[in-house]
Amino acid sequence: MIGLVGLGAMGGGYLARLMEQNCDLVCFDAMPEARARAEAAGAKVASSLADLSACETVILSLPKASIVAAVMEELGPHLKPGAIVVDTSTSEPDTTKRLAAEARGYTFLDGPVSGGPQGARTGTMTMVVGGDEAAFAKVKPLLQKMTGKLVHIGPSGAGHTVKIANNLLCAANLVLMSEMAQMAERAGISLSELLTGINAGSGRSGVSEVNFPKWITNEAYDSGFTMGLMRKDVGLATGLAARLGIDLPATENIASIWENSCEMLDDSADFNEIYKYRNRSNA
Repeated sequence: MIGLVGLGAMGGGYLARLMEQNCDLVCFDAMPEARARAEAAGAKVASSLADLSACETVILSLPKASIVAAVMEELGPHLKPGAIVVDTSTSEPDTTKRLAAEARGYTFLDGPVSGGPQGARTGTMTMVVGGDEAAFAKVKPLLQKMTGKLVHIGPSGAGHTVKIANNLLCAANLVLMSEMAQMAERAGISLSELLTGINAGSGRSGVSEVNFPKWITNEAYDSGFTMGLMRKDVGLATGLAARLGIDLPATENIASIWENSCEMLDDSADFNEIYKYRNRSNA
């Protein structure tokens, strides 16, 4: 049996995807309304974390490291010997390493994902996994049902470290592409012309190839990932750098842009709307 903890935008997508795959699944969320939605969709819903004790694999999709730690403190003692927990949250590597070291009778893997709610729903996400290789091999067939790209990259905490780096690069590329859009406009070049040139050259990125055409140029701004979540992830990057004792000046500058943008863009706004902030700053 598979357990799923967290039924938000991502976890809800996991639930629908795994139900389509006819997986034996039981889910839980601390919010009654989330449990009600899952039950209405036909899912088996647990009334507490202890009800996941029979699960061989438990997938976590939670907002932040402190909540992951709290869930594992309650859930851990109930897990059966040999169980595997896969934390798909964007969490803190130090917390992940501690939880993996403290696991007794079960294995804790970090498997953060990229691809947003749509990727979760369609099974096209990318997942980068850190932790025990034997446990990864055991749970790999299940994770392949949830992902388009699945890679094991190193020991415990490696997945969350790489995910933090990935999201920081996305945040930086959004800011830089928005600035290049300003420069191109002043030079009489349209955004579509700019993207055509960039995406044919070495400066292309996921932001120029996906974010701009899918959510920005059409002003859709409906990716399902918010400014607040990206601000949190950028903060994870600066926090990790501080704990490692390294100076990352470009990262600090990017972080200040995301933080200062709260004057214009609420945490609930789509994260691609950072484009509006960069455009407005030099209007």
